[in-house]
Amino acid sequence: MATPSNQPLARGYQLQNYTIAKLLSAGGFSIVYLAHDEKDYPVAIKEYLPNSLALRTEGELVQARNEDSVALFRHGLKCFFEEGKTLAHIQHPNIIRVRNFFRANDTVYMVMEYERGRTLQKEIQLKHSRGGVDEKLIRHVFYHLLNGLREVHLNKLLHLDIKPANIYIRKDGSPVLLDFGSARQTLALEQSKLTPMYTPGFAAPEQYNKQDQQGPWTDIYGVGASLFSCIAGTAPQAADQRLKLDKVIKLHDRYGDRYSPELIELISSCLNLDPSLRPQSVHQLQKQLLERGSAPVKRSGIVSILRRKWSVYSSKGQLETE
Repeated sequence: MATPSNQPLARGYQLQNYTIAKLLSAGGFSIVYLAHDEKDYPVAIKEYLPNSLALRTEGELVQARNEDSVALFRHGLKCFFEEGKTLAHIQHPNIIRVRNFFRANDTVYMVMEYERGRTLQKEIQLKHSRGGVDEKLIRHVFYHLLNGLREVHLNKLLHLDIKPANIYIRKDGSPVLLDFGSARQTLALEQSKLTPMYTPGFAAPEQYNKQDQQGPWTDIYGVGASLFSCIAGTAPQAADQRLKLDKVIKLHDRYGDRYSPELIELISSCLNLDPSLRPQSVHQLQKQLLERGSAPVKRSGIVSILRRKWSVYSSKGQLETE
């Protein structure tokens, strides 16, 4: 039997000094709203509401689905609250700003800056049919994004859900990293009965196994998968499938005439299935992104056109949208 979906708070609902304007997104772990404060300033509010553990059918209060879920729901609530507290102390232009966090309706809310622009995922979809995202733009976006991720790691926090849908490009071209997944990942790892809350293709192999140690190298895999998507237009093969039979396309063979061999090699190293063979720190990765790549390997025009047409055809609709 399918798990009943949670009902979002109604438009116009007053949540402390915030008024709910509309639903932005709803997933298996949380609901995100657009709201306005008492000065009519727009904010995004994330509500802790894991579908498998809690239920709200009518009204405002959140209740555990059953007695077995109470302890786990409270543990996840604590993780979510601690994540919000840590993020609230991180003031960085490339990290989503957490303005406030509080308890209400028997759950927790995280109030974040409402950003205007579009996701990197949308950028990839727009650019891929026209030959792919430009390497200069890729290096610019990820170099600055990694400035923020380095700050996150310095605060002993991991993101654990880096993907193009969670990378926002503001109207001025600067990137910001959204929607941290460390709380939901912690919750899923501690209880095998819960559905894992990671994104196939962007999640590192160690995220599939609670015995494997996670660290900055885990986020670096997500960075590599996002870089891969900028070039190929689609996520790489899911890591758990790669462990059985690695069929990730060779970027150099298909896109070596458009992108520098250094960038392609960097992506390959980030996507190494062995965590110890990936770049071990964001700083190490940034140094390589800052270096100017050598010229792409030129191929005959017809070969390049056929390769790109096949790439566009094979990647339509493949990017993860959750």
